[in-house]
This record gives sequence, structure tokens and C-alpha cells, in this order.
Amino acid sequence: QVQLVESGGGVVQAGGSLRLSCAASGRTFTNYWMAWFRQAPGKEREFVAAIAWSGGSIFYKNSVKGRFTISRDNAKNTVSLQMNSLKPEDTAVYYCAATRSGALDRTSAYDVWGQGTQVTVSS
Repeated sequence: QVQLVESGGGVVQAGGSLRLSCAASGRTFTNYWMAWFRQAPGKEREFVAAIAWSGGSIFYKNSVKGRFTISRDNAKNTVSLQMNSLKPEDTAVYYCAATRSGALDRTSAYDVWGQGTQVTVSS
């Protein structure tokens, strides 16, 4: 059974930091892109960041560039999202996802999803 399990969410004041982690189990994600998406109440799920298997290619949503950093540890089968300078508009449920290929910013490209972790940024 393939699983992605997110952790690290919580409540933080604006300007603060959080580090999200995603642990994969059931198989290794060799040659998979790993990504983070988020969904705020009443809004569609949106792309945040993606990282290639090698770590050599990384993409970010424009509004998080310079504040968020995605990384992965293939030996541990984990992917992380370091979030700094958080803003109230970053409040959402954050999801980890995996895909072999496709449009990396589209939810339809991903075939494995975690259950999500809540991030709340207070002003």
C-alpha cells in the first residue's frame, strides 16, 4: 500500500516559519517528481513547489519564491518544505503528491496524494 504522510503543520504568526515533511512508504519513488500543493477554504487546490528525483530541477509558485524551499532525501524517502516569512494568505491545507511525469502544476498529473496537514498563519 503506497502512502504519503504529511506532518509539521500548525499555527504560526505572520513572519514566522514552519517546516513540513512528507514520508513515503509502500515503495520508493525512484524517478518520481515530488510536489507540494495547498488548498485554502473555498478555493481550488494549487501548486506550491515541485522537485525532481535528482533534486536538480525545482519549480515554485511565484508567490512563494524566496520564502519557501523544497528538498528531498531519497535515502529516507522523504520530501520537505521549509516555509519562511509566512503570510496570512499562506493559510491552507498542504498536500504532498508524487508523479512520474506530466504538467507539474496540475493536480491531474499526480497519482499519489497524502491526507494533508493544516497550516494557519495569523496576522
